[in-house]
Amino acid sequence: MTSDSDDALSWDGDDARTPKDPALPQGWNAVGKGSADVGRIEDDGSVTPAGETERAGLSTAMLLVLGVVGGVYLLYTIGWVVGGLRLKPLASFLVDDAMFLPWFVLAIAAPALWFLATWVLTRGRAAWVRIAFLLAGVVLLVPWPFVTVGVIGS
Repeated sequence: MTSDSDDALSWDGDDARTPKDPALPQGWNAVGKGSADVGRIEDDGSVTPAGETERAGLSTAMLLVLGVVGGVYLLYTIGWVVGGLRLKPLASFLVDDAMFLPWFVLAIAAPALWFLATWVLTRGRAAWVRIAFLLAGVVLLVPWPFVTVGVIGS
């Protein structure tokens, strides 16, 4: 049996109380050790636990850049197909078809592989880093057989 003084210092259910999850309102960011464990307080007062926050989508400018660069990479793929097929008769004098075919397929797949690798490896980085790597691919993956020989060729 407890005394009256002990009853005055406690409420029924004090022992069963769970600690409150740490949470911050919108616009506030937790920094330092344990910041990944801090949730968000929504507008209706509910708490969204850490890890369940929705990531922001891509901006309009970033979507536009991705579309333009993706289109350039698609044109590069077509350029590698056309230029490589135009180069094949000349290359058959220098190398065997078994040597030409794997590099031809790799050249066709290079723009798509560059785009995919840039997308995956720059996840979580600043947007300018992703754009810089995509533009580097535009410079490095130019289909030179198509540019020099063209569709008609000499």
